[in-house]
Amino acid sequence: MVLYFNKIRIYSIIIIQLLLFVSGYGQKQISITIDDPNTYTTPLLSWQDRNNKILNTLDKHNLKAALFVCGMRVNDENGKELLIHWDKKNHLICNHSFSHWFFNSKSISTYLFAQDFLKNDSLINGFKNYTKLFRFPYLKEGNNAEKRDSMREILSDNGYKNGYVTIDASDWYIDSKINEVLKNNPKADVSVYKNYYIKHILNRAHYYDSLSNLVLKKTIPHTLLIHHSLLNALFLEDLIIALKKEGWIFIDAKISFSDNAYNLKPLIEPCGESLIWQLAKLDSNLAKYLRYPAEDSRYEKEPLEEFIQKSISTSNNKTK
Repeated sequence: MVLYFNKIRIYSIIIIQLLLFVSGYGQKQISITIDDPNTYTTPLLSWQDRNNKILNTLDKHNLKAALFVCGMRVNDENGKELLIHWDKKNHLICNHSFSHWFFNSKSISTYLFAQDFLKNDSLINGFKNYTKLFRFPYLKEGNNAEKRDSMREILSDNGYKNGYVTIDASDWYIDSKINEVLKNNPKADVSVYKNYYIKHILNRAHYYDSLSNLVLKKTIPHTLLIHHSLLNALFLEDLIIALKKEGWIFIDAKISFSDNAYNLKPLIEPCGESLIWQLAKLDSNLAKYLRYPAEDSRYEKEPLEEFIQKSISTSNNKTK
């Protein structure tokens, strides 16, 4: 395990050095896409308060996001109410499958997956801002060429495009940790998680934008993947401010998805991850430096623990 992480760090250092040569040119544009709206119970906030805080933050910054709906999470009256709120605010209502199946699994056939996709389409197609963008659960688009190409054909036949992510991240993992802390102590200070979250997203945004400059020779209008979670209800405002300070210009998700880059269909196996990652995978010079999966809790567990310990140590030194 230690050897594995050392290898990852070495690869990361090498590719970051490469990226530094191409980063920083072109206007950095970014839009927000949010996966898995839900009405689950979380510490501190009801689902209504959590939902309203995210919507209010988007309103404050005059942003229209793309909401990728997983039907099983909103398949009741509360879920319908949640989607109505997003639709009234003119955010894109998009398809994220009904059951959130792992398409790369050998046990999930293209037929079953396609039926699940269509089931979710029937749940969202009555909304005013219904948009034919499909985001694969876990960003996994097929473990072989046959499944990859068959599903692409099915999407096309139904007038759909891939709702690609370009800036992938692991906000869901940080959210799971903040929920654990607050369940044990609702009054806990969770600012350290906010700080790590912002640091993490800024890092991933810089990485994928730099990778875009390498493979496409330009920066593109990016789509940031985050989730409908307690973490983002609490800290989305802080994240937007931090990204703006880093020179990012926010645009509506509809504008990002209209860029020609989102029409690309990289031929890789297994297929998936960020669109930018997929394009880099086609380049033999870059492919050897890419980790797989591109984003995962395994990469954040140790850094988050170290960040927390460092914050505690710094705080203790200040009080001495």
